[in-house]
Amino acid sequence: MDFIQTLLITLVIFSVLVMAYAVMAGSGVAKAQKRRMQALRYRHSESVESKVDAQFKRAIAARKPKSFKVAGSGSRTEALAVRLNRTGKAWTVSQYLYTSLGLTLGVAVVMFVMSRAPVLSLGVGLFVGAGLPHFVVNYLINKRTNAFITKFPDGIELLVRGLRSGLPVTETLGIVATEVPGPVGYEFKSVIDRIKVGKTMEDALQDTGDKLGISEFNFFTITLAIQRETGGNLAETLSNLAEVLRKRGQMKLKIRAMSSESKASAYIVGSLPFLVFGAIMYINPDYMTTFFTDDRLIVAGLGAAVWMGLGVFIMAKMVNFEI
Repeated sequence: MDFIQTLLITLVIFSVLVMAYAVMAGSGVAKAQKRRMQALRYRHSESVESKVDAQFKRAIAARKPKSFKVAGSGSRTEALAVRLNRTGKAWTVSQYLYTSLGLTLGVAVVMFVMSRAPVLSLGVGLFVGAGLPHFVVNYLINKRTNAFITKFPDGIELLVRGLRSGLPVTETLGIVATEVPGPVGYEFKSVIDRIKVGKTMEDALQDTGDKLGISEFNFFTITLAIQRETGGNLAETLSNLAEVLRKRGQMKLKIRAMSSESKASAYIVGSLPFLVFGAIMYINPDYMTTFFTDDRLIVAGLGAAVWMGLGVFIMAKMVNFEI
């Protein structure tokens, strides 16, 4: 089997997997139609809770300007820049791309020197070069997001105490920026800096919410904006929001504890083939050398790795719950 045939078989495998994922995920048009039908059903429902929920959604939509655009929705480069910004590091898109390209070339050259298999070397190089930076960015985003969510209720309660003592909202935001450590204080400081340069508080909070992409902060932004428009006891509303966020965090921890067994099984099942391959390679290298030289075995190995990754992805989705 020559190189062209091997490459065509690999492309067919990847195409089948992509089409299967598209069928499982569903089209964006179908999802949009489902959302519109659900909103229409809520609008004409006789339930009081449904009507209140529909009115709340219309109020949120009404406060957004016509030119509002979600951060990162313009292009892939913009979306990547937003993701890098959410890590809290001063990384640029060019640095990320150069790092990915360097990893791809370096790993591909090392694998080619060791195995003399161009298809395997290119596949492993692309996998490491595209996957490792993406994994690192995801890890840093999740780490910073978890740190923010953990301290955010404390920041809201400090804001409530400041409001109950008679301080204005902007001054209490400054107190939160100086008193709460970690990402919460940093992001509230960025809100204060935007207000100082002439932005309104709603726009400053919206910019920070687009940067973070955290639902808890979006709840806070919407609550503060609606309360400023409609009036009412802002301290009491924020106090209730802090309590809701704490219960939300407790529920996430409970779900994590209940799904820990499934995650451990996924880790074991996902790592076992690679551990067995490495053990056999260490015990009898000549027996496993053909996986690096025979094109048929290379294609079979790549297909098995892709299927294994798809299985781990499905298991991860099964134990990941949205609250």
